[in-house]
Amino acid sequence: MQAEVDAAGRPGTPTAEAVGEMGAWEAIRVALLDRSGLVRAVASGRRRGLDQPPYQRVELRYVDLKGQRHLQLTEYDERQAHIRNFVGPEVLEAVDKLLAQPYGTWHVETTAETLRLRYTKKGKELLQRQAESREQTTSHDRVKQRALDPAAPFLIELGISDHLGRVKPSRQSKYKQIDEFCKLLEPALDEAISAGRIATGRPLQMVDLGCGNAYLTLAAHHLLTAAGHDVRTTGVDRNPAARKRNTRIVTALGWQDQLRFVDATIQAAELDVQPDVVLALHACDTATDDALARAVQWEAPLVLAAPCCHHDIQKQLKSVTPPAPYSLMTRYGIVRERFADVLTDTLRAAVLRQVGYRVEVVQFVDSQHTPRNLLLRAARTNAAVPADLESDCATLIAEWQVTPRLAELLLPEAGGPPAGSGRPASEVGA
Repeated sequence: MQAEVDAAGRPGTPTAEAVGEMGAWEAIRVALLDRSGLVRAVASGRRRGLDQPPYQRVELRYVDLKGQRHLQLTEYDERQAHIRNFVGPEVLEAVDKLLAQPYGTWHVETTAETLRLRYTKKGKELLQRQAESREQTTSHDRVKQRALDPAAPFLIELGISDHLGRVKPSRQSKYKQIDEFCKLLEPALDEAISAGRIATGRPLQMVDLGCGNAYLTLAAHHLLTAAGHDVRTTGVDRNPAARKRNTRIVTALGWQDQLRFVDATIQAAELDVQPDVVLALHACDTATDDALARAVQWEAPLVLAAPCCHHDIQKQLKSVTPPAPYSLMTRYGIVRERFADVLTDTLRAAVLRQVGYRVEVVQFVDSQHTPRNLLLRAARTNAAVPADLESDCATLIAEWQVTPRLAELLLPEAGGPPAGSGRPASEVGA
């Protein structure tokens, strides 16, 4: 069914009878073409069995430019956003081309409702429609899109925003870190759900290892809850003062039935259910390796970790003879430190790939907010390991004479336990 158009050839609004007869994709299409009703639409993830879409995430909205209403399309890759504007007949063509891409989920907000489209493991379309009233904003000079509303109550409780809902000048970098982290979490989760790696119809289980003051714990819980997920979150940390403070904040927010904090090391953390999502933000040095290993032992479908310092391999490089002709790379302290960072995260990604994960290494925030701005985003796919990956990783380790902590923990030949050797969820105590 084609959307109705007015005398100027612009998409119009279908009748209530026509809406009731629409299929899922046509309902999404009509909402995208409604120039007076669309507030915001987001496409992300990948449909099971199809190629990866050209962009990780796509957002649409209408804006008024030079007296004409344009469809603004923002396409996000790993590094930046690409913005294009369409007007007149171009809008219809742009929407149809976009709908032909194999995105796995659509989240569409209009002035009257919210539409959520996803696929089951068998490829069946599931469309949810919920009546909601909101205003359309078409100003071109709008506030930059954020994942986290600065006025969210948890940000005020954390002291990141003031009582008027404005981010405090002294907390801008912390806010930016967790906001950008969340921007990468949401589409990764959508993709995992659409690919069938995370089941629906039950609470989503999330754990933050080494949560500290719980900035990310609360941010991720708020983000996914606001997106319509029934989330159960666990923060793991050994600091009793931090746990007491975090529990007080959660109680003030009324989240105590959905979010808890437990006293445990990352290595010894035990859960009563298998987690769907494992997070770790700036766990120091080999604590990041411990977090990644724990996630693999739980067979977590989705893991996001932003490493902190890399002292372990930095120290090892001080006492090795570099392979020719790379001795100059360890001659100068600052260069050796930066190379150690790259080597550490390269080996982490290689190890995760060998135990069944697809891995992306991306910059999640500008270096002005934190120099530790790389993110390892890993999805458990159990795909076949490339034939040369194991040998290439072993050669890199041997030539640089280093012992990566994650390899020790996960690869049997490195002296660690077999991957996925963690006890099943049914055998793990609360």
